[in-house]
Amino acid sequence: MAEMSSSPGTLAPGHRAPNHLTIDPADAHNLALAANVHPPGWTNPAPAPRYNLVVIGAGTAGLVAAAGAAGLGAKVALIERDLMGGDCLNFGCVPSKAIIRASRTAAEIGAAARMGLSVPAGVAADFGAVMERMRRLRAELSANDSASRFTGLGVDVFLGAARFASRDSVEVGGATIRFRRAVIATGARAAELPIPGLHDAGYLTNESVFSLTAMPRRIAIIGGGPIGCELAQALARLGATVAILEVEPQILIREDREAAGRIEKALLRDGVRLLTGCKIVRIETRDVPPLAPGEAAAGDGVPADGEPTPPLAPEKVIRFERIGAQGELAVDEIVLGVGRAPAIDGLNLEAAGVACDGAAGIMVNDYLQTTNPKIFAAGDVCSQFRFTHMADAMARIVIRNALFFGRARLSALTIPWCTYTDPEIAHVGLYEADARARGIEVTTFTQELSGVDRAVLDGETDGFVKIHVAAGSDRIVGATVVASHASEMLSEITLAITRGVGLGAIADVIHPYPTQAEAIRKLGDQYNRTRLTPRVKRLFARWFAWTR
Repeated sequence: MAEMSSSPGTLAPGHRAPNHLTIDPADAHNLALAANVHPPGWTNPAPAPRYNLVVIGAGTAGLVAAAGAAGLGAKVALIERDLMGGDCLNFGCVPSKAIIRASRTAAEIGAAARMGLSVPAGVAADFGAVMERMRRLRAELSANDSASRFTGLGVDVFLGAARFASRDSVEVGGATIRFRRAVIATGARAAELPIPGLHDAGYLTNESVFSLTAMPRRIAIIGGGPIGCELAQALARLGATVAILEVEPQILIREDREAAGRIEKALLRDGVRLLTGCKIVRIETRDVPPLAPGEAAAGDGVPADGEPTPPLAPEKVIRFERIGAQGELAVDEIVLGVGRAPAIDGLNLEAAGVACDGAAGIMVNDYLQTTNPKIFAAGDVCSQFRFTHMADAMARIVIRNALFFGRARLSALTIPWCTYTDPEIAHVGLYEADARARGIEVTTFTQELSGVDRAVLDGETDGFVKIHVAAGSDRIVGATVVASHASEMLSEITLAITRGVGLGAIADVIHPYPTQAEAIRKLGDQYNRTRLTPRVKRLFARWFAWTR
């Protein structure tokens, strides 16, 4: 990795931020990214005497709060110690979805024969090119989150580590910044799991996996949650041998069981090995025997006959217990797909009178106020729902409540989410078990995609739409969608829940034909058919007999 020169206190590709994040490799795309999200040589402005709002953290929550408040005319300071754009831009949504899209293309090419298409033999993914495309697109999108853009919006942008000095002031880069209100939006970081040998063996997280330029041949992903499943499927489709190790008896433990089962089937189809109910005992490293001249490990290329083969890196050996037996898995790389911790180190929260929980993060009330009523929090640093769109919604609550004495409540939000496997799982509202736990009896309507024309034509029938309504009514209380583009289908249901539109009314909405979203209208029809009781049928029969 080439080293890039930078001024003291700045971050450039190849240089570590205070929390040890890096932008690797040091290519033109990452140079452009760094120029936007942590410009080398950036000079902090002279602080104003007092700010209406000081925002600590320039991830999604912080950027939305800063831009929204400045747009309303407030005097705003935005402080970021590492990379503007936060996890979403740099290590989360943006890079992962770029790679997932490439992996979908690889899968479509592999399945071309099912569509009657012939593909030349030997077509394979170029992992380096896939990652280069991701870096290029990430750099292009980073302009939206850049220091220069927010300066143009009227925000005073400070790069450096923030530390509270009192209940109404914060220090950064030797300057003291006073505020009327502040919001902590520092997000969350990957947490190291207490697995013996893990640290010594080395591992990747979402903060480092997107720096890869060459594909490890064998990858173990610890954790079968959304991050683990998305990465496992994408990397397997791009050519790696991938295994998921999950301590729970199933992957995606929080999802609808039937939905998680569909994803298990899809992962197995794509060659991912699933080791559920797996307790990792320890991790070791061991040397790999050198290859003979002319011999090559899969994926390493074939050296010329007679030439010495370069030594192979030690392999990582995961020793585990599963189903009462001991096992081991040898891999070239380990990726942590589970474990997040709130990023609160160095903030000196005690000086501000802000209480926190080490695991849950900043403690807030329903209005997102901390134990210091002048200071609010938003995003992953204080939320159990660690989604970009959730951080955005929480930031909007902060703007209303901090600047205008609003009473917007976190508990009033209807929160959708999606796991971007193929097929995707999208969910909003309550699961059936959650509804019953709250004393809400539900009636469930399910439409398999095998009964939807567009899904049949697309060859994407392994999914469904499931909607729960309060028993005796058409009030939607929750829904789960499993489909190739479930995330694009869910918003119609989210809007219906938010605005009180019943399932029966959805049947009256004209849906373009053919679309996979027609499955939702079909569920409206299903509900309406339940209203045709035997008594109503008898009345209709009498009516038609009388009107003949």
